[in-house]
Amino acid sequence: MTDNWNLLGHEWAVDMLRQHVARDSARHAYLFAGPPGVGRRTLALRFAQALNCTQTIEAGMPCGKCRDCKQIEAMQHPDLTIIQAETEGGTLKVDQVRESRRSLTLKPYQSKYRLALFVRFQEANDNAANALLKVLEEAPSYAVLILTADNPEQLLPTIISRCEVLRLRPAPLEMVSSFLRERGADEDTARLLAHISGGRPGFALRLLQDPSALEFRREKLSDLQTLLPATRVEKFSYADKLSKDKYSMRRVLLLWVSFWRDVLLRVGGVSTPIANADLVQEIEFLAGLVSLSEVRGVVSNLEKALARMDASVNARLLAEVLLLDWPKV
Repeated sequence: MTDNWNLLGHEWAVDMLRQHVARDSARHAYLFAGPPGVGRRTLALRFAQALNCTQTIEAGMPCGKCRDCKQIEAMQHPDLTIIQAETEGGTLKVDQVRESRRSLTLKPYQSKYRLALFVRFQEANDNAANALLKVLEEAPSYAVLILTADNPEQLLPTIISRCEVLRLRPAPLEMVSSFLRERGADEDTARLLAHISGGRPGFALRLLQDPSALEFRREKLSDLQTLLPATRVEKFSYADKLSKDKYSMRRVLLLWVSFWRDVLLRVGGVSTPIANADLVQEIEFLAGLVSLSEVRGVVSNLEKALARMDASVNARLLAEVLLLDWPKV
């Protein structure tokens, strides 16, 4: 395993976590936050390996080959509990958190630490979030909890205050492009997908391996342009369909906010490369029709909507308000 735990980017995070392992000063709880596909879960699993590896190359440097490392990589280690909603975009429930609490009270079976990985904890309902507070308060010294979430602000402040928060940033685009070329992409495809992903390796790889993901993107960005001149009735109808599947709706909003950010760059005259490099004409055309304040408002509203996409939000109302607030062109 490389010095950076075979990760793409996040060098600063790996360095910090390696020091925690090397100094035997691991915190009881961590929160790895960042957009989907940026590498939150992969970093969490590498950290778990570093904590429990039995054949470390050096302090904080897991071998990746011992029984513990292999079991953690496969998420089948007896001292690792994975807690997540049954489906992405679903609800993480209180019973799941309570079960993790019971498992954490047990001494480690074969390793130094007993670990609990709470994946996409922004999907936890209120009861589950409150139950986690009790887990955090009662966790024994041999337990380490790792949470992943899109944004810390989606979680209770009392949870955040008990965690070491690591905000993960996208990797450089050229690094992601090189990563894709190593996995069979030609140069043009690798460059395009790196831009579309915004530097998120996991998302870029999904686009490369799953053609339906690219088709979904094309369809939803086409919908965006169709909705701009649409009537209120048409927007209400679209909002109704969009809100029926919260996971799909989150995917759509992420695509839309990426597109509108590109429009914002063009309206603001910023030379930063745009994410949707294959839609330059559409972005520049729209940029010529809207004002800077209008685009800022759209981007802000989409970002707020994504932060509110939890189990309790009224998704239909959220979608309706978003679409009605768009500038009509």
